[in-house]
Amino acid sequence: MTRSHASLPPTGGDAEDIPAVEGTVVPPPPADPAGGRAATRSADARSADALSAAALAAAAQRTRQEQLAAAAEFAAQAAASGLDEDAVLGAAGVRPLRQLRPVPQLARPPISPRTAPIPPRPVYDPFSARRRRAPEWLVSYTVSLVVGDLLAAGVGVALALLLPLSGTPGTRAVEVVVGCWVLLLAGLGAYAERRLGTGSDEYRRVLVGGLAAIALLSFAVQLLPAAGLERLLLVAAPAATLGTLVTRNVNRRRMHAARRRGLMTKRVVVVGRDIAVADLARRLRRDAAAGLRVVGACVPRPGDSLVLADEGVPVLGGLDDVLWCLDEVGADAVVVSSASETAGQYLRDLAWKLEGTNIEVLVGPGLIEVSSNRLQVRPTTSLPLIQVQEPEFRGTRRLVKSAVDRTVAALLLLLAAPGMVGIAIGVRLSSTGPAFYRHRRIGKRGREFDVLKFRSMVTDADDRITELLAFNEGNDVQFKMRQDPRITGIGAFLRRYSLDELPQLINVLKGDMSLVGPRPHVTREVEQYGPDMHRRLLVKPGITGLWQVSGRSDLSWEETVELDVRYVENWSLGLDITILWRTFRAVLGSDGAY
Repeated sequence: MTRSHASLPPTGGDAEDIPAVEGTVVPPPPADPAGGRAATRSADARSADALSAAALAAAAQRTRQEQLAAAAEFAAQAAASGLDEDAVLGAAGVRPLRQLRPVPQLARPPISPRTAPIPPRPVYDPFSARRRRAPEWLVSYTVSLVVGDLLAAGVGVALALLLPLSGTPGTRAVEVVVGCWVLLLAGLGAYAERRLGTGSDEYRRVLVGGLAAIALLSFAVQLLPAAGLERLLLVAAPAATLGTLVTRNVNRRRMHAARRRGLMTKRVVVVGRDIAVADLARRLRRDAAAGLRVVGACVPRPGDSLVLADEGVPVLGGLDDVLWCLDEVGADAVVVSSASETAGQYLRDLAWKLEGTNIEVLVGPGLIEVSSNRLQVRPTTSLPLIQVQEPEFRGTRRLVKSAVDRTVAALLLLLAAPGMVGIAIGVRLSSTGPAFYRHRRIGKRGREFDVLKFRSMVTDADDRITELLAFNEGNDVQFKMRQDPRITGIGAFLRRYSLDELPQLINVLKGDMSLVGPRPHVTREVEQYGPDMHRRLLVKPGITGLWQVSGRSDLSWEETVELDVRYVENWSLGLDITILWRTFRAVLGSDGAY
């Protein structure tokens, strides 16, 4: 602080009552025109020093409000002495009193809470989402599966107890084994809804459960040799596995029948571009066994969806309206098509928003002819990738298929020989001409061969096909007529039950054909093949195939192509057995045969 060497003249108050304000300077007195300055300056300097020291000591003990009051009193005394307040303070380098601003008080440090603050909830909180209840039909269907599995296990145990073996398990052991069978299947995921109704994964889980039961019982027999568990190991476990497969198949057939009537289905909203959504809706409508009923769609431009209007799919909104649309129609699942603007970030956000709601999020990869067995998820550090395994056109399994084909064909020829002789005699007696019909067809890798059939038409049937093309009731490539005038009387009977195909067992025995495969086409039809249909030439043609058991002559050319290519791409021995079984059923029902 700067001190002045002069003091103000007295104004009726003691000098010690004039405080010094912190940050201010005592103003000097006006000059003395009468002289005697030297003596006065020395006395005034001593008086000012004493006054300033006393004022500083008093100011240190006062609060800020007291200092401001003292400053105001000081200014009033200066004014009473005839001095200009602004001039005095300005000369001392101090702002006038009226320009002083109150000093803000120091902010107190925040008091830390005793407990940590609750972090903000996530934008999409699955714990607070409104979870949808499982459909009643799903609950009742699962209960029927559990009852069927318990029944199969009980029958297996009953058969085991009838064996004439030493040692009989106790009642408690039997109850534990029957109950553990259901628990074992549940642990393997045999009751998961995504595996019910379609595909072979449900049956595969049951088979794995049977093997696991046999392994556990084998360990129990060694651990408790006197418990009489050999009966359960030898009979109960295999019988329970077989019985469970049968009851599961019965329940699946019951589900498929209900779904064809529009029952036991899930309401689905499809999201994506118009064309992709229309194609996906059309395929889901065709596959009634999947149980996914499309109730609406969300597309990028809801006002311009003419394609969906033709398919009869109502447009519910845009891509940003999916959540509202799902609530509006009470959907159970949302299917996102592959060819859409809904990839990446959009799909991830949609999955987050639906967490905790029990609404399924399904993604259509756009791989039409590829079965689920050939798809495998390949994990990476950033994203999962879908690996598509290539089809198998050579190798051990193909050799096994060829051996099975020729063995079964030889056995069937031996069994059917008497009937084939009778059919040949009937064909010769019913109309003029040979009993067998040879026709040039295209086989594996484009190789030509003569297919054998019992003749079901008049001898000049090939020459008359040109005049009948205008009455074609088949598809764009294959010629079919429900009332073909070229068919003979006995020929109609043979074609109705596919008996005219029996001589093709000879083609299978020769190696030109297989029991199961795409049907062999004539040269005129092969010339109209597209790039996709040429893939059917990679395998041997068959007596029966996937399209025969899926509608036969009632299918369009596009559907026939899709089914044939699907078989070529996804062939397996299990698929061949399934097709043969379905062929037997289709022949007995005369489905699509004309």
